[in-house]
Amino acid sequence: MAAELPEDALGRRVLCGQHRATVRFVGAVPPTEGVWLGVEWDDPTRGKHDGSREGVRYFTCSHPTGGSFVRPSKASFGADFLSVLRQRYDDEESDEEIKVSGKTLKWTEVKERSLESFSVILLENCPVNGPGVDGQIRQTTPNVRWLNLSGSLLCGWDDVAAVARQLEHLEGLHLSFNRLRLPSEIAAHRGAFNNLRVLTLMSCRLTWTQVLECAPMWPHLEELIVEDNDITRLHRPEGVFGELRCLDLSKNPLQQDSLLNLAHLPRLQHLIMTDTDFCDIRFPDAAPGAETSSFASLENLNLSCNRISEWRVIDELGKLPSLRQLWCRGNFLVSDDRNPKTANQMLIAKLPHLCILNGTEVTLQERKGAECDYLKMFGEEWMQSVARSPSRREFSNRHPRYSALVDKYGAPEEGELKKRQPFALKNQLLKITFVFADEESRTPLVKKLPVTMEVRKVKGLLARIMKVPVSDLKLSYTSAKVVGPEYDMDGDLKTLFFYNVEDGDTILVRRS
Repeated sequence: MAAELPEDALGRRVLCGQHRATVRFVGAVPPTEGVWLGVEWDDPTRGKHDGSREGVRYFTCSHPTGGSFVRPSKASFGADFLSVLRQRYDDEESDEEIKVSGKTLKWTEVKERSLESFSVILLENCPVNGPGVDGQIRQTTPNVRWLNLSGSLLCGWDDVAAVARQLEHLEGLHLSFNRLRLPSEIAAHRGAFNNLRVLTLMSCRLTWTQVLECAPMWPHLEELIVEDNDITRLHRPEGVFGELRCLDLSKNPLQQDSLLNLAHLPRLQHLIMTDTDFCDIRFPDAAPGAETSSFASLENLNLSCNRISEWRVIDELGKLPSLRQLWCRGNFLVSDDRNPKTANQMLIAKLPHLCILNGTEVTLQERKGAECDYLKMFGEEWMQSVARSPSRREFSNRHPRYSALVDKYGAPEEGELKKRQPFALKNQLLKITFVFADEESRTPLVKKLPVTMEVRKVKGLLARIMKVPVSDLKLSYTSAKVVGPEYDMDGDLKTLFFYNVEDGDTILVRRS
């Protein structure tokens, strides 16, 4: 049963069933009797209006259908940190797992241990609404290093800081799927996160300005995950993020020209920008083929599932002095022969320091083969440009590494400059294994499909086999060359070729 309506209900976070919301209004809504809560849902599809009813505005929402009126009896305001932890601790039916002193234990096993020994606490999707009595967290769970409070009922950073201040060894904090008010005073919380190294803030509706405003609280942060927020324009971090090594900006609609505002971060090694509509970048401080001073430490760059279609973007990435790993699946880069393998060779040839491409090691033999083939591919064009100065400059701008490859291997011989036969993309068949992730008893299905086949047609084939509607199916795939990453195939009109699905890959089939 829901708790009594607190005096400070306005602005509080609530749980209605399994859905979270923020209280924007408390009061009467004529002609009905009694008190109502006007809530703004985290999921705006649950709402019915924007905070107005019959011409009267009671509150405002950021989404036109993000609001509803609910009775207080339907809303839970949660409980303090230790109350929620103990409730889970006493739940004999729970099959949750938790890490204690480096070991993974069942929750029932954890009951035999003291809370003082906990190094990791997982309270994701639990109704934690605040720290409780000051000092009790420090006394009860003093050794916590990793804390997950994703999907909580915390209202703002003041509450988060009040918890973190009592966890002096806290290194990792997960706060995804929360709606956190900005702190009332940044300076008051500078010491609350002194040991914090990893911070996850997925789907919190944050802007970059808000992230930078909070950043002084995290002086030693090394990894920041802000996937799926409201980040558009990136502003230059001034006096913050000096120790940041990994930044995940995936699924944010970034403005292309603002990326360079991150270029001076001195220790940034890993930048993840999947599904950000990224399509272009320029490093004006470096001529074609030279090295840029931007992103001096950047070693690992993930640009999968974007809109890169021009090879000059890869030439610009070739200016990065430390780039060793690149993920570039799901873009629009194609070679003249439309062969994905040729496109990969061009990526390797254009990026001189690349050691790993899409999770696969680039061996010395592969690099030599890619660079020699690149010399042959454009050798005729290069020879024609040598005699004419304007053409030579134009060729060098489009192929900034070519002269270095000539110095490395020698000029291609005339007999090697034969044009390749056009690649018949439509005739290429891929051997695909379909695994039914939701139906473990169903035997995996192996099919040969044309690389030009659209996702919708793949779904149609599977729908007929499984006897389910096409709209019920959701597809993703894993590479045969790389263990681990799974890539969504959410564009029904896109082809297997677009997603860089290769021979031997696995497509996972799920019911949506």
